[in-house]
Amino acid sequence: MRKIPAELCIRCKGYKYLCGLPSCPIMDRFRSVTLAISKIHNSEVIEGSTPPSIIIGERGYPKVSLLYNIPPGVQGESAKDYEDPRGWWGKKSLNEILSLRSQMISSILKKIDITNPYRLYEKEISLAGVSYKPVDSNAVSDKKDIEPKLRFDGIFIPRGPSVEVNDIRVQDNPKLSPQFEKLIFDDVKAESAILELYRNGEDYYRIITGLSLGLFGLKKNRKLVPTRWSITAVDQAIGKFLLSQVKQYPEINEIEVYYSSYLGNYFHVILFPSKYRSVWVEIWHPLSLWTRELIVSDLSENFWGEYDFLDGGYMASRLAVLEKLYERKRQAGVIIIREITSEYYAPVGNWHIRETTRRALEEKKIGTFNNLREAIKFVNSRLKAENQIMLEEVRSIKKLLTQTTIDLFLDKK
Repeated sequence: MRKIPAELCIRCKGYKYLCGLPSCPIMDRFRSVTLAISKIHNSEVIEGSTPPSIIIGERGYPKVSLLYNIPPGVQGESAKDYEDPRGWWGKKSLNEILSLRSQMISSILKKIDITNPYRLYEKEISLAGVSYKPVDSNAVSDKKDIEPKLRFDGIFIPRGPSVEVNDIRVQDNPKLSPQFEKLIFDDVKAESAILELYRNGEDYYRIITGLSLGLFGLKKNRKLVPTRWSITAVDQAIGKFLLSQVKQYPEINEIEVYYSSYLGNYFHVILFPSKYRSVWVEIWHPLSLWTRELIVSDLSENFWGEYDFLDGGYMASRLAVLEKLYERKRQAGVIIIREITSEYYAPVGNWHIRETTRRALEEKKIGTFNNLREAIKFVNSRLKAENQIMLEEVRSIKKLLTQTTIDLFLDKK
């Protein structure tokens, strides 16, 4: 989380809002966690519907933990709201998302062998994870103490209080789409299954969970995949396919600028006439998540899909851009600028990066230009850090400007 000075919290005591936030994150989390724990009348059984929400951890690999998330006492369709990235976007505030996640108990099964995903399949746990409706479940534990912490991660959605359990029982029938059921039984490579589900309109986040739970691939090779890895793997697999198609299309005709924002993250996307290439810039404001000073990071990707280093946020945003170019049957050069302000005081995973970039390209074109430098200057003037940064001097953008053909800097009349 964003680091707020302890002395400020002592002076504030949760009600003066001296940090500038609309409510106290410490008190909000305390109330939500307390509410979740208070709903467990029998400390040995946690009952409710998983939204669905399952995480495969990576610690201890190849013996990993499975986290089965249940909001105690919440059953049926109302449980869906506890993990619904697409439904949250633009509707739920950061506080509301954290509150929802705080109210779910992570039931932890430990030391699961990644090479035996069939154990979870036989108990219908993995099927519950890819159900398109919430699934009534319970978890049984002989532990008396629930660990009352909200855990954060930059890649996946936060999880609430946790307890180690002996067993997880799925109480009703998971609901799977016919296409999903077919591919679970088919003996095809995982990448082929991912692409087939994607092209048939399956929910993106359900595909990620399916890969994580070992439901795809050649049957003799199937294994559990830690959720952190499966998110990037799906972004890469689908991005690879989209890029192979996009590179065959004609270039766009003019320079376009798009914009959208959510959860204190502000995105500008510049598309310009060129063979595919991409630049990713992140601007971290003081007292945003990981820093007390203004930090700028960047990376670039060339026509062949080779990038400086793997960044989960970039892969999520890149996917959204490639989707739009594929839909338009055009290719372009790409500059994505993500500005992270102090409003984003707790990480909620990279889903919001993917979804906000999608919304920018769907709804909010804010300008067209004949000159790339002018487009970059226009975006610079809209930044919260306008007076502290020159985008033209950022390493990857500067390199792009010196390598791009000269006609992009000349007005076309």
